[in-house]
Amino acid sequence: MNHWQRVEAAVAGADVDRVPIALWRHFPVDDQDPRKLVEHTLAWQRRWDFDLVKFMPSGTYGVEDWGAVSAYGGQANGARAVVKPAVVRTQDWLSLRDLDVRQGVYGRQNEALRAAAQALAGSVPILQTVFSPLTTARKLATERLFADLRCAPQTLHRALRRITDVTIRFALDALDAGAHGVFLATQLASHRVLNAGEYAEFGKAYDLEVLAAIAGKAKLSMLHVHGDDIMFDLVADYPVAMLNWHDRIAEPSLAEAAARFPGLVVGGLNENGALCAGDAAAIVAEVDDAARQTGGRRLMIGPGCVVPVAVTDASIAAAVRAAHAASPRNAASR
Repeated sequence: MNHWQRVEAAVAGADVDRVPIALWRHFPVDDQDPRKLVEHTLAWQRRWDFDLVKFMPSGTYGVEDWGAVSAYGGQANGARAVVKPAVVRTQDWLSLRDLDVRQGVYGRQNEALRAAAQALAGSVPILQTVFSPLTTARKLATERLFADLRCAPQTLHRALRRITDVTIRFALDALDAGAHGVFLATQLASHRVLNAGEYAEFGKAYDLEVLAAIAGKAKLSMLHVHGDDIMFDLVADYPVAMLNWHDRIAEPSLAEAAARFPGLVVGGLNENGALCAGDAAAIVAEVDDAARQTGGRRLMIGPGCVVPVAVTDASIAAAVRAAHAASPRNAASR
C-alpha cells in the first residue's frame, strides 16, 4: 500500500498491510523562516517516510499578528512561549483587529506549507496545524483568559467571533495551499482547566464552526486534545477522521477510545518516556501494546504530542520498525 491507501483503509477499519505511523516535532528558531521550515519538513519526511505529515509551524504563529510576543527558551518540546500577551485587560479583547491571513505571520505559514506540499506532490497526506479559537484566546491573554471567561463572557464571545473568523479563513487558505486537512489542536478541553459546560460554550461551539467551514474541502483532519483529564466524550463526535491525545498518560486508553470514537485513533507512544530515554525495547513494547489494544485496526502509531527535540534517530527508527512489523493479523496473534 502507499501512504494514502494505508491511511484511508485504516480510517475505514479495513485491512492494511501494516499499521500506519506518523511522528512530528518542532524545529525551533528555524521555524521562524519559511524556507528553513520547508527544508526541515521535507528532510524529516524523506528520512522517515511517515504515513502522514503534520506541518509544524511555531505554536505561537496564531497570536503574533495580534501583538503577542513569543520566544524560544530552550523548551524540551521545541515550542515557543508567549512572553508578552496581547490581552492584558478585559477591554483589550475588543481591540483585536481583523487580519488578512495571507499577510504577516499567518501568511508565512501557508506560504511554507504550499512549498512543502508542492515538493511532496500529493504522495502523503499533509495537515496544517490549526489551533482552536479558545486555544488562541488563551495564548493571547495567557492565564487571565479564565477570569474573563467567567466574569466578562460576552466580551470574550465577541473576541472569539473575530478569532474564529480568522481561523476559518486561515484553514481554508491552507487547503488552497495544498493541505489535505487540518490538525485542529485544543489545549483547553480538560477538566483541569474548565468544566464541560464552559468548554461546550466557549470551545466546542467555535471548534465546530471551523470544522464545518472546511467540510467537503478537507480529505482528512485530525483533532488533538491536549492535557490530562480530557473531555473525551465531549469531543468524540467532532467531524474528524482521526483523534490524538496523550493516551499513555491520560484516559481513555486506545482500546476504550476505539469503542467511543468511530474514526482512527492516533497514539501509543509516550513521547516523554521511552522515546526520550532511548529505550528501544520499551518503544517496541508500546507499539505492540497499541496494536494489541486495537487489534491493529483503526490505529495510527503516533506520539501523544510533539516529539521532544532531543529524541534520537535511534529511538525514532525503533518506533518505525515496530510499526512496520505490526499488522492486524500479527496484532490478533499477540
